[in-house]
Amino acid sequence: MTDNPLILLTNDDGIDSPVMPVLKKTLNSVAETIIFAPDHNWSASGHPKTLHKMLRSDAIEWEDGSIAYKSSGAPPDCVALAMLGVLEKRPSLVVSGINLGANMGYDLFYSGTVAAAVEAVIDGLPAIAFSRVHPVASEDYTGQAAFAARLSALVLKKRLPAGTFLNVNFPACDWTDVAGVTVTRLGQRIYLDELVRRKDPRGRDYFWIGGQPPTGVPEHGTDFWATENNLISVTPISLDITAHRMIDELKRWQVETLL
Repeated sequence: MTDNPLILLTNDDGIDSPVMPVLKKTLNSVAETIIFAPDHNWSASGHPKTLHKMLRSDAIEWEDGSIAYKSSGAPPDCVALAMLGVLEKRPSLVVSGINLGANMGYDLFYSGTVAAAVEAVIDGLPAIAFSRVHPVASEDYTGQAAFAARLSALVLKKRLPAGTFLNVNFPACDWTDVAGVTVTRLGQRIYLDELVRRKDPRGRDYFWIGGQPPTGVPEHGTDFWATENNLISVTPISLDITAHRMIDELKRWQVETLL
């Protein structure tokens, strides 16, 4: 572990997420932790980066007396602002979450929680994204926060390879029913989206994307399989999304001769 490490804690549910106080308190037992989070919910925002309008970053007093930052920007903006100089000290680790909802399979392309972790990795920092499948309002997240702190301490000690982060999903069961922890691969998410077409008072069409909640294929070894079996899923993610197996295939197609 680096000397006097700093953990940057962010999310996409916003700084008022009920998870933030317990997670910040627990991470403080590992290293100094500072909150830098959006001022409102950015769920399913993907990876926006604000370049064409101003960003605000307001220092506020957190409930433990420390300074926290709330920003008008998206989760990746929060990480970028912190890294570019709003914070005097460079973080050693970015923790994003705990998201109130799963981030498994193809969700990673939509997730603001994951986007914050990706922004950290782009900036050369290790990162962990945490999410909870089917959250319940009455949960206190003490158990999840304790696990997040232990994993954060391990990452600070062991580090992560460049270009990678960890994506963690807690199962939907009560904490006392969690059966263990397993290292997984991404599974296949199945979206059940439907187009809802309506008319405004002027007779013009407008649309909602509705439908049933998504499902997933619980193939053994995947994040979906793990959480369905009350296991905490820990998935290593690489930013290199090259389909390496297709390189030789495209050469056989002779695409290089098309010019």
